Amino acid sequence: MDYRILGKSDLLISRIGFGCMSLDPKDPESENLLNRALDAGINFFDTADMYQEGSNEFLLGRAFAGKRNQIILATKVGHRWKPDGTGWEWNPSKEYILSAIDQSLERLKVDYIDLYQLHGGTMEDPIDEIIEAFEILKSSGKIRYYGISSIRPNIIREYVKRSSIVSVMMQYSLLDRRPEEEMLALLYENQIGVLSRGSLAKGLLVSKPPVPYLNYSAEQVAEARQSVQNISSIERKPTATAAGFVLQHPAISSAVIGIRTAEQLLNAVESINTGRLTKDELKILSNAVPVNYYDSHR
Repeated sequence: MDYRILGKSDLLISRIGFGCMSLDPKDPESENLLNRALDAGINFFDTADMYQEGSNEFLLGRAFAGKRNQIILATKVGHRWKPDGTGWEWNPSKEYILSAIDQSLERLKVDYIDLYQLHGGTMEDPIDEIIEAFEILKSSGKIRYYGISSIRPNIIREYVKRSSIVSVMMQYSLLDRRPEEEMLALLYENQIGVLSRGSLAKGLLVSKPPVPYLNYSAEQVAEARQSVQNISSIERKPTATAAGFVLQHPAISSAVIGIRTAEQLLNAVESINTGRLTKDELKILSNAVPVNYYDSHR
């Protein structure tokens, strides 16, 4: 496994991150899978307080009991469960952030979180208040660093200008190249690490039947998937090819991949172990479908 320092932090994270959202906290195999990932060299695990109403954080707390110094732990805040139990609501207030951290720490069974991320964001948010909350948590030792999870250029620019974020988690794949227009360069220039999610485009680049995705038709999705298949091999599975396209960009610190099975874990680890894509292979992938662009939140 390869590792990279995340932005201006001192967090040395695996180039493949484990996205925990889809894990079933009730399945005993989920804990085994997390530990198999750790044994395979993955040390960056990403969750959120809203996943399975907090049960996802409980799962990581159980799985990594006694192994705190071996993992880089990331979670998110901003969505609060409604009092009437009907769903989640957006609450990025300073008061809520300062209270939600204690619940995450308890569920994760840790004294601090390595990377605490705002789970979204709008231009209507009290951004300075949010930043103040994260800075208080840093000063108190409850978190080491903070970042945001957002695909919105207008939001990202504000945090780049006004905060000390070390990372931005954003969607990026062969079927979502919107960050290439401006955001990847902006973050790279400011030494802010990018954590890519959706690198497999919900599995459409790997195994799922083609359906429309973002502004692409099902036919275009099929063309992108075929380009991935064409340069894959027995040694390098399609997952490694799709993830390799993401990881070739210098702004990307880690590709955070959703993993639910042992086979998916193996394929994800192979994304690093099978080597970089060549310039010719990257050209084939890049030319598979037209580049898409953001049409809102610019």
